[in-house]
Amino acid sequence: MDIRTLRYFQTVAREASFTRAAEALHMAQPAVSMSIKRLEQQLDLQLFHRHDRKISLTDEGQRLLHHADKILQATADAQLEMKELTGLNRGVVRVGIPSMLGSYHLPELLMGFRHSFPGLQLSVVEGGTSYIQERIEQGELDIGIVVDTGSRDSLKMIKLIQEQMLVCLSPDHPLANRKSIHFREFLDEELVLFKEGFFHRKVTDQLARQYQVTPKINFETNLIPLIQAFVRQGFGISALLDRAIADAGDLLGIPFEEPVIFDLCIAWRNDSYLSRANQVFVDYLLEHAPSAANK
Repeated sequence: MDIRTLRYFQTVAREASFTRAAEALHMAQPAVSMSIKRLEQQLDLQLFHRHDRKISLTDEGQRLLHHADKILQATADAQLEMKELTGLNRGVVRVGIPSMLGSYHLPELLMGFRHSFPGLQLSVVEGGTSYIQERIEQGELDIGIVVDTGSRDSLKMIKLIQEQMLVCLSPDHPLANRKSIHFREFLDEELVLFKEGFFHRKVTDQLARQYQVTPKINFETNLIPLIQAFVRQGFGISALLDRAIADAGDLLGIPFEEPVIFDLCIAWRNDSYLSRANQVFVDYLLEHAPSAANK
């Protein structure tokens, strides 16, 4: 068993298809299939269930994938560290950011970082907290800005910004004169929400389960201007960061009776090597974020 074979195995497992794995690896499909066949013979184990054109991991395959992920990531970390020691690192930072934060806090920070470190390249991926966490764990992202839910021991997190989520509604809405709004009152309204996988949506879903209510979701979108437009036209109310509401200009932000406050954190894998480029990026965010933890 060698690193190359483990990479073939990992790709087939992730793609759940020999054909798609071969395309991802830029190889001929028979060569990939033969490599996996030899690996199974070498281990004297069946790693995949084969059902016509569908494949899935056996229990033994699941256990090998767990080890393969660790071995391949450790190899990539070692290669990166050795390159940096010889000055060969290209200085690429792969970072995941949530939609709302990306629209308000981060543009200025990212532009400031690029101005301060023009030799470093930023590759930015947008997504919800769960998506970003999974991409970090799988080694597809180096760093992410995520909501601290306290449920990922595999990630190291440092508090960056504290935010409050407010009820967003139009000035002529019946609840517009309230100083605060109860969760149940919010759930009783027609709602415009982010799609599943985003923290704001998870909060609403958790509240709905808590109060045993089926929320009336009129629209689902991850586009903040579209959410603002729907609320403005009276198609429902939403829950957004105070910055997103203030940016609309003509919408109101009213806090929940029990304030919904959460921490946005910089996150990376606990067991990973943090390259010099990534460390510089982390240090820059911590120094320049509006309410960074070290301030």
